Amino acid sequence: MANTARLEVNEISIDLPLVIGSESEIGIDISKLRSQTKAITLDPGFVNTGSCESSITYLDGEKGILRYRGYPIEQLAEKSNFLEVSYLLIYGELPTNQQLNDFEYNVKQHTLLHEDVRHIYQAFPKDAHPMAILSSIVCALSTFYPDFSATDSDAVDLAIWRLMGKLPTIAAWSYKKNIGQPFVYPINEFTYTKNFLNMLFGVPTTNYEVPEEFVKALNVLFILHADHEQNCSTSTVRLVGSSHASLYASVSAGIAALWGPLHGGANQAVLEMLKRLKLMVVTLKICKTCQRQRFRFSLDGIWASCI
Repeated sequence: MANTARLEVNEISIDLPLVIGSESEIGIDISKLRSQTKAITLDPGFVNTGSCESSITYLDGEKGILRYRGYPIEQLAEKSNFLEVSYLLIYGELPTNQQLNDFEYNVKQHTLLHEDVRHIYQAFPKDAHPMAILSSIVCALSTFYPDFSATDSDAVDLAIWRLMGKLPTIAAWSYKKNIGQPFVYPINEFTYTKNFLNMLFGVPTTNYEVPEEFVKALNVLFILHADHEQNCSTSTVRLVGSSHASLYASVSAGIAALWGPLHGGANQAVLEMLKRLKLMVVTLKICKTCQRQRFRFSLDGIWASCI
């Protein structure tokens, strides 16, 4: 197979290099198209355009294939935890026991939020959307930690630890704000997912026992959602980060992109649909009960007869 593709534009002929992907997909490198032909490509939605070369994730939704750094998602979901998979995605290889212990320690050292952040939460309406709160608080972290430098690998690592440590706290406090309950502080002795669930559903007056099956299920869910190639939110983070903006600001922008109903908002739509289905099931049970007991009942102000 030839390693170039020939293109003719206004009697100008150029050879464009072919790029072969990890699954033998063929790409055409058009990086020199404009300089050599004065022409550009038009690809609305970037349906046919790859923005970079990456060895992080391979995703084929039609075939149900998801791999992180070459590892099948089924294997990782069964044998790994979320922080181990995060290390794999960030650094390119599975950690040794010592590397994983160090990574977990560094992440857990940054689970607390600055106490002044509580005042920001107080300014939000009680019915504020949790994604709006999440994006706002993450962006606000750049004011508490202005020492970020995109060209300093140690500063980047520190920002990664801070974000991974604080995001469960930020998300859990967003939920607590929404339901009017007091904030629950992180407990670093817990695992990553157990700590998150405890902050979501625990209350200061009661010792909340986090069900182990919930911990395992959430761990798998986090792994499955850890990375999905160059999607909308990932591309947004890369675009903002390309200016060497603070990592907190870049991730905040990605959260805003994830909020949209055509991206992460689709998950919210599914949950809302399940709630409606649950209500329908409850309503059908009420109707069947009424039919058995032969009496009239009121549902949402509408009288109905089951006789």
